[in-house]
Amino acid sequence: MDLRLTRWRELLRGPRRWTAAAAAVVVLAGAGTWTAVASDDAPPVHRTDRVMDMGAGVRIDTSYFTSSEDGRRPAVLLTHGFGGNKNDVRQQAENLARDGYAVLTWSSRSFGRSTGKIGLNDPKGEVADARKLIDWLAEQPQVQLDKPGDPRVGMAGASYGGAIALLTAGYDKRVDAIAPAITYWNLADALFPNGVFKKLWAGIFVNTGGGCAKFEPQLCRMYERVAESGTPDAQAVKLLDERSPSAVGDRIKVPTLLLQGQTDSLFPLGQADAAAKAIRANGAPVDVDWISGGHDGGDMEASRVQSRTASWFDRYLKDHKGADTGPAFRVTRTLGTGTGDGETRLSGVSDDRYPGLQGGLRPIALAGREQRFQNPAGSSPPAVSALPGIGGAGGLAQLSSLGVGISLDFPGQFAAFESAPLKKDLQITGSPTATVHVKSTSDDAVLFAKVYDVGPGGGQRQVLPSLLVEPLRVEDATAGKDVTITLPAIDHEVSDGHRLRLVLASTDLGYASPATPATYTVSLKGDLKVPTALSHTNATAPLPAWVWWLPLAGAATALALLLTARRRTTAPAPDPALAEVPLQITDLSKRYAKSADRYAVRDLSFRVEKGQVLGLLGPNGAGKTTTLRMLMGLIKPDAGEIRVFGHAIAPGATVLSRVGAFVEGAGFLPHLSGRENLELYWRATGRPPEDAHLDDALEIAGLGSALERAVRTYSQGMRQRLAIAQAMLGLPDLLILDEPTNGLDPPQIREMREVMIRYAAAGRTVIVSSHLLSEVEQSCTHLVVMDHGRLVQAGPVQEIIGSGDMLLVGTDAPVEEPVVEKIAALPGVASAVRTDEGLLVRLDADGSARRLVAELVRLEVPVESVGPHRRLEDAFLTLIGESA
Repeated sequence: MDLRLTRWRELLRGPRRWTAAAAAVVVLAGAGTWTAVASDDAPPVHRTDRVMDMGAGVRIDTSYFTSSEDGRRPAVLLTHGFGGNKNDVRQQAENLARDGYAVLTWSSRSFGRSTGKIGLNDPKGEVADARKLIDWLAEQPQVQLDKPGDPRVGMAGASYGGAIALLTAGYDKRVDAIAPAITYWNLADALFPNGVFKKLWAGIFVNTGGGCAKFEPQLCRMYERVAESGTPDAQAVKLLDERSPSAVGDRIKVPTLLLQGQTDSLFPLGQADAAAKAIRANGAPVDVDWISGGHDGGDMEASRVQSRTASWFDRYLKDHKGADTGPAFRVTRTLGTGTGDGETRLSGVSDDRYPGLQGGLRPIALAGREQRFQNPAGSSPPAVSALPGIGGAGGLAQLSSLGVGISLDFPGQFAAFESAPLKKDLQITGSPTATVHVKSTSDDAVLFAKVYDVGPGGGQRQVLPSLLVEPLRVEDATAGKDVTITLPAIDHEVSDGHRLRLVLASTDLGYASPATPATYTVSLKGDLKVPTALSHTNATAPLPAWVWWLPLAGAATALALLLTARRRTTAPAPDPALAEVPLQITDLSKRYAKSADRYAVRDLSFRVEKGQVLGLLGPNGAGKTTTLRMLMGLIKPDAGEIRVFGHAIAPGATVLSRVGAFVEGAGFLPHLSGRENLELYWRATGRPPEDAHLDDALEIAGLGSALERAVRTYSQGMRQRLAIAQAMLGLPDLLILDEPTNGLDPPQIREMREVMIRYAAAGRTVIVSSHLLSEVEQSCTHLVVMDHGRLVQAGPVQEIIGSGDMLLVGTDAPVEEPVVEKIAALPGVASAVRTDEGLLVRLDADGSARRLVAELVRLEVPVESVGPHRRLEDAFLTLIGESA
């Protein structure tokens, strides 16, 4: 069995045979050779073959691809799927080299001409090899360096090769971007899902590697032990956990494009979901793409996937900000077969955010009594859900989307619960869930859950989407227990008139079931819940509601304006003394709705001068956004006054034309392009086109060719940049930005910082509200710190950071809160706050470090170190602690 996949070769492999002329110049071993590969007018690609010594008798066969273009360029590490070798990815390597990359491919241990034992991406084996290859790239004259020894490098690969990309990014900070495909996040979860042994795929895996003897001895022993018992033990789980990307998930902090297959019973979509959540939690950009094929066959969308991977590297390795990296989430759907050749026709739907596997849950009522069924002796005959690895061009799993099913459940070996016929089409995108009550005559029950799409006429036309099943082991089931089942993620449309059938079977061909006979009893405990996050993309959209209500609303608004025109109040006269002051806020207060004594903002006063970049800081609920909304005239204060360049702010105040703002996101017309949205916005202001400074705004946006695309195709980060550019149209004298870095990657955040500094240096003023204290410290000249709606402190950044005498007290154990309170009450101590390092103590005018240390010893605080500490984060925590 070849885990390199049918059709994936078209993406990741070139011809296996060399011409006689090319073969004549190949020289083996470390000396290396080169071959020039030309294609039409594209620059020729040179290939150098080397066998590199990794130590301990391991030699790795590599090929290095570069074009003839001058200058240094980013590098890409590219390797193959399990059972393959470096030649499988040769074509992709040549294409990337023509696109301006230095590409290094290699055969993993025990594959191709490389030696060594298979370690399943062992951190001390295959991952260490990849790190040494990065060392080698850092020494090549064609490779761009971020610093000595640190090349600009990305990694890509499918299946086994995708996992090594994730793992290397976790172990080596020099990796700058990755694009893993159809791979695993946790190998133990993939081969032992919910504690059930995926025996058929595991056997294929071992045989594809050349047999058990080709693996590291501990892996071979583990496989034989689990295959014999049919049950994974804790030692086996631990061994695979340690070799999985999830083991270093908190360290993977690079832009990641996850391409996962829908027809994949080996590494299903849930593996990519877990990876996306973990990497995004680290603050890195992550896009998710559900392709049509997978390890069970189907269309691997070779050209599209390769193009998207190249664009990903263009953006994050070449820093081409205009590179179209595609939507945050994309799903390929099968429309049917072509007219002549039987090939499936595909289309794609997308969203500007990844909804996860539980987006838009919709309950579907199921009916069915409590049911009893058997686990037969020897778990035979087994039910059939999928035939792992058997697929080819179409793929049996992909054919399920066309209404073709092969699944089989034996009478007396399953329970079934069914919905009523659906009254309209239902698009499922993600993982359905259900809760059932399970009871067994044996201690443990092993069940296989699946949801069928049942056409009219009952079971004669039932289809299992993507042929996926969810195994689960229910421990201590003799007394009965409730079990919530999360079924495999799918993207499948259920037509109106069809039913959904939840089946729990006692056996499955692909998995190990208990050989001892048992009786299982199962009953429903709730509805089937199906995710419908992208359901709207599959239907013909009706005319939007605003087509009907907008004219009526406009007429009503016009009438209201006519009726109330005479009631307009006279705005306070401008204050000449403040004509050059961008902002003066005096005794500003705003109560919460329907509250007489709860304030969002209370008695707030501060002043902002020209040329300042002012950071508005405070924890969630401090009143920052409420203040900005009052400043923009979006809501009215209950008391106090806001003046901008001497003019009092009220809804519609003319002075607001000198203010540009981005507060709580921007609204764009999704069917128009980014450029058209900006132009339309400016025309609505009624000001001359030449005053817009549109080119300056577009340069700030950095969207490149994406400016000509419809905004509905934009990612969150792209929308954020477009909104910031819109706020800067007309180069306003006062620019207000609320959390401007949300959705931006680190290079864009750095660029945003530089834009704000330059903008203020020209004599204008910037007010920015942000949670990124490190960015505020680097970009802002002044601060206003708020908490619970009140002003805590205002002034230059350096004064606030350096105000008082702050000491960091390092401790070798956490300090309990009652002790912290005692320290804060000591004479000479203004405040004390716990941090990850120990205690942050602020002394008042009468305090001294010597006396503090003596008191800490008296209180038996485990002091390791005491020293001055000056950071905005620390000052902020101290100030907020004082105001609490």
